[in-house]
Amino acid sequence: MVNAQAGHTAPVPAGTARGGPTALRLLLGAQLRRLRRESGITPEKAARAIRGSHAKISRLELGRVGFKERDVADLLTLYGLTDPDDRAVLLDLARQANIPGWWHKYSDVLPGWFEFYVGLEEAASVIRCYELQFVPTLLQTPEYARALVLRSNAGRSSDDVDRRVDLRMRRQERLTGPEAATLWAVMDEGALRRPIGGRKVMRAQLEHLVEVTKQPNITLQIVPFDHGGHATCGGPFTILRFEAPELPDVVYLEQLTSALYLDKPEDTEAYTQVMNAVCVDARPATQTGAFLERLLADLG
Repeated sequence: MVNAQAGHTAPVPAGTARGGPTALRLLLGAQLRRLRRESGITPEKAARAIRGSHAKISRLELGRVGFKERDVADLLTLYGLTDPDDRAVLLDLARQANIPGWWHKYSDVLPGWFEFYVGLEEAASVIRCYELQFVPTLLQTPEYARALVLRSNAGRSSDDVDRRVDLRMRRQERLTGPEAATLWAVMDEGALRRPIGGRKVMRAQLEHLVEVTKQPNITLQIVPFDHGGHATCGGPFTILRFEAPELPDVVYLEQLTSALYLDKPEDTEAYTQVMNAVCVDARPATQTGAFLERLLADLG
């Protein structure tokens, strides 16, 4: 990326582009925030330069909105970045950040607050999640996913349900291929004993978990009932980590009709400590296969 003091450009960090507009907006926003601070410009002055507000500068620097090339060009001028090559890198990044990601075609069933997460998930190199009630989305079978979608979207058309299930399956492709992300999931035993979709669906789901956990990039741990209480007293959460050092870890907390995205170091560190403690509480990953086989035997 751009080093304003050295006047040097470098390519976008590997793996960032696959995250589509979300990761690119985050990366560009981080660069603009750094340039603004290094030049001693206040957010208010930056806002005036692009005929906007302090809130707009905040949203741009957090990567929460799209970028107009004119705004980026005006900000670079204000920040004293005049080298044509350096400017070209960031202006090209702004153009790329406006290209819709693959998930855009699901916009009819994808809430805006969740679309941001899908982009982050696509860009992440490591995904760590803790689940209490259900199998993690990235490990669900189509039938299990459909049963969950039907539970939370009663009355919707079959086409709508199909598209929601398709979206979940499409997200799972992030765990395959040469650039597959690493997934480390921890589940409560209750999620595996809850009969979502009935016995046949649950059997297929458990068998699927047995197979996917043989993949080298997937680690699954179970917190069994006999371990009693454990490190987290809250709900499920996900920690996303990115290859690009410019991008901070993000903690995702889903709510009923919205979500929280935490990226301040004190927040992400607190959740990372909780996740590490949960992993210690859970049975070792080497025992997960045998545990799942026992659950399958219990199903009869």
